Formats: sequence, C-alpha cells, structure tokens
Amino acid sequence: MGLISAIFLVLITVLFPPVGVAIVAGCGADLFVNICLTILGYIPGHIHAFYIEYVYYHRREAAREGRMTADRAPGVYSDRVQRGGTGYGTIAQTS
Repeated sequence: MGLISAIFLVLITVLFPPVGVAIVAGCGADLFVNICLTILGYIPGHIHAFYIEYVYYHRREAAREGRMTADRAPGVYSDRVQRGGTGYGTIAQTS
C-alpha cells in the first residue's frame, strides 16, 4: 500500500474502526475484538484499530528492510498483521 491508500485507510478507521481492521487483518479474531470494543466504547475501538494498523505497517516496513523479528506483537491475533502482510512464500536458506 502506498501513502494514498494508507491515508485512505486512516480516514476509514476514523469513521468506523472495524472496517479499517477488516481491511488490514481480514475477518478473524482481531475484527471480532474490535467490533466488541467499538460497541463497548467508540474510543477503545479506535485505539485497538490504530494499534493493529501500526503493527501492520511497522512489520511491513521491517520485512522490506530485512529486519523482521520472530516476536509476536501482544494483542494481535492475525498472522497477516504479525507478518506485515507478507505472504507464505519460501524463505531463502543460506548455505
């Protein structure tokens, strides 16, 4: 995602946090948690949504630079977010 799509994602998240989480994490536990938090209070839903998006973009940038860590971010259940959006491709093995 480029800068324009990231800005678009933030604007969507400001209006309705679960949609932003669904775009980044897909349909799963993170979306369910965000829907519950948004129902319980609009601000907790926002905090969770922006945290999910921060982890996603931070991990994506780390993967681009080749400094991806194996540590899981706390409170994030989506593997897509944990990997920064990278796929299940093969990992290059050094000999």
